[in-house]
Amino acid sequence: MLIRKYQSSDLKQMTDIWNEVVEEGIAFPQEELLDDKTGEQFFAAQSYCGVADDSGIIVGLYILHPNNVGRCGHICNASYAVSSSYRGQHIGEKLVKDCINKANKIGFRILQFNAVVETNIHARHLYERIGFRQLGVIPEGFRMKDGHYENICPYYIKL
Repeated sequence: MLIRKYQSSDLKQMTDIWNEVVEEGIAFPQEELLDDKTGEQFFAAQSYCGVADDSGIIVGLYILHPNNVGRCGHICNASYAVSSSYRGQHIGEKLVKDCINKANKIGFRILQFNAVVETNIHARHLYERIGFRQLGVIPEGFRMKDGHYENICPYYIKL
């Protein structure tokens, strides 16, 4: 499996994976699905997009972008998505590690996750194993698809 920069030919598969996570309603704050046009615009607007390419099949992706502007512009944010058919194969870990490397090369100094859902245990364990530190808990900061609220846990790592 190769983690690489996305290409325009990857956009359909990337959009499908992104929308799958959005539709699940338990990890991403977005509620609107991407279509061909909005997907192309969304991914092009990021500082970097990486994909997990398994012999021509895109099985996961990440987006990387500034978390803020100006005096806080050295802090970046990222999101990760792995196709449900490929979860449990440590693809997320490969994506996170590649993202850390790319963020550092771009010149960011800190990678921060604003809204990791507290019940997303697999993601939290991964981040902590890699060296991310939890900043605290924001009570009921995430509205789940079914309408109830879950706590969110911001994380960061110095690059």
